[in-house]
Amino acid sequence: MNILSAENLSKSYSEKQLYNDISFGIDSKDKIGLIGVNGTGKSTLLKTLVGLESLDSGVITMNKDITIGYLPQNPHFTENTRVLDQIFKWDTPIMNVIREYEDIVHKLEKSNNDTNLQKKLIELSNKMDALDAWKMESDAKSILNKLGILDYNMKVDKLSGGQRKRVALAGALIQPCDLLILDEPTNHIDDILIKWLEEYLQNKQSALLMITHDRYFLDRVTNRILELDKGKLYSYKGNYSVYLEKKSIREQEAITKELKRRNLFKNELAWIKAGAKARTTKQKARIDRFEKLKEAEIDIKEENFEISVGSRRLGKKIINLNNITKKFGDNLIINNFDYTILRNDRIGIIGANGQGKSTLLNLISGKLKPDSGNIEIGDTVVIGYYSQENQELDESLKVIEYIKELAEYITTKDGTKITASQMLERFLFSKEMQYTRIDRLSGGEKRRLYLLRVLMSNPNVLLLDEPTNDLDIQTLSILEEYIKYFEGAVITVSHDRYFLDKSFEKIFVFTEKGNIKQYTGNYTKIIELNSNTVGNKTMKVKAERPEKEKAPRFSYKEKIEYEEIDQKIETVEKCIQDIDNKMNNSASDFIKLQELSEKKEEHENQLEVLMDRWEYLNELAEKIEEYKNKQ
Repeated sequence: MNILSAENLSKSYSEKQLYNDISFGIDSKDKIGLIGVNGTGKSTLLKTLVGLESLDSGVITMNKDITIGYLPQNPHFTENTRVLDQIFKWDTPIMNVIREYEDIVHKLEKSNNDTNLQKKLIELSNKMDALDAWKMESDAKSILNKLGILDYNMKVDKLSGGQRKRVALAGALIQPCDLLILDEPTNHIDDILIKWLEEYLQNKQSALLMITHDRYFLDRVTNRILELDKGKLYSYKGNYSVYLEKKSIREQEAITKELKRRNLFKNELAWIKAGAKARTTKQKARIDRFEKLKEAEIDIKEENFEISVGSRRLGKKIINLNNITKKFGDNLIINNFDYTILRNDRIGIIGANGQGKSTLLNLISGKLKPDSGNIEIGDTVVIGYYSQENQELDESLKVIEYIKELAEYITTKDGTKITASQMLERFLFSKEMQYTRIDRLSGGEKRRLYLLRVLMSNPNVLLLDEPTNDLDIQTLSILEEYIKYFEGAVITVSHDRYFLDKSFEKIFVFTEKGNIKQYTGNYTKIIELNSNTVGNKTMKVKAERPEKEKAPRFSYKEKIEYEEIDQKIETVEKCIQDIDNKMNNSASDFIKLQELSEKKEEHENQLEVLMDRWEYLNELAEKIEEYKNKQ
């Protein structure tokens, strides 16, 4: 069933045309990946679909009562609100009741003897029963738990950028909708969470339209690809792998067509030069055809992205990390780590958010100093560091000025000089774009430009901190080719499994208590060979705990939860056991077995949420007891 139709959409910003006269439809069973080079208008297109941006022309129509869930790339948060307020912010009857219920519970934490509030809580509990809102509340908390957020009352302005994005993601996932639109949902979450999100979206009973650079994610979730390319929209039925095959065929057909056009143009040009006169209708038509042939040119220029840059000479000594340790307060980030970086190392660093991956790069680059141990850097080493911030970006400059400020050209291994303008073209900045001020670029275009500046510094050791977060797939392919021919060490922090598989041969895994394990092989090989270690233990999501208080205590709601949770767990476990018994007695009744199976799954999900809360509440109870014993 078609749930959305977009007809003849056009959008531009000042003189830049993003897309022109594009049309597409979305079916209820579609799981669509929207891809294209940064700056082509992908995020803008999503905003027009949800009504946050106007169109220059075109019409978007939806079936009656169709609802849309939306995760923007940069979510907006109302300051001084709680996590749960953000999750249940949508204006629907169920969410309004849940939000009001949670607000009363929060107020009772401060005044648990207020009889009016207690009466209101009972009233709202009855409304929750009538609307079957408990399941939505339970599902929301389950998703928050999966995403590592356990303190539901934490204020959003106390959260880091990555934590905020995860809260916004949870809010989008919990909202009942017919079409879920996600803009870069895999940013700021590690690969364990990405795998969970893959499964969640595969099973979600709604249409999906998303922007993501994660090629494995696209391959496993989508059944259709839309590509924005030079203002046009191309649709491909199938996942990312099928898209690559079909696009290759389309481009080859376009090349064949263009070569035929050029051959015909050559013949027509010779006829024109021979002095043809437009005296007859036939001659006039031929001249008109010649003019149309001139206008119909297709750009089939195929860039050779092999950039075998003659990097600076590297001596025998590269970088030695000698038993380095780093703490922030009482938090041990890196514990007695020892490694000698080799000339052609390709090292990928993975681990849960907040474990210290970026800290390791900052130590290697010299931005931080170890608390103990030392780092020896060879005299010939020149480090190029692509950080998560555009630290060197002067937005008052034009694109080409920003690159030429560092270098007019770079020299390849065979002595050929590649100018700044040529390098910009290889990194998808046309000659026209090169004279655009940086402040007029999109966020992704700025990141691509910053990456090129790092590479133009002619380093022989390259440090990349989450390079895949804001770069489009085409730029990532260019970077992968650059790394392939780069004569020096490359060390990256990344959660992009495709990128790690294609370009890296060693993996450092951050584990608990600041330890780093070293493996030889790409990401997939490490996961396959060490699934118990990498999958379940070392990569376990670090849940966000409340900030330390001088006197740890239960909130009003947590105290009630703590007193009741064992009984709740026991009740759910008994229900599961009863369902198992009924399933054993209904082996031949397939309809009843299906119903029982669905009920069992629902109770198992409920049990998982309860067990997560049980773990958190008992840890808090232990801290309270420890604090009392110290007094």
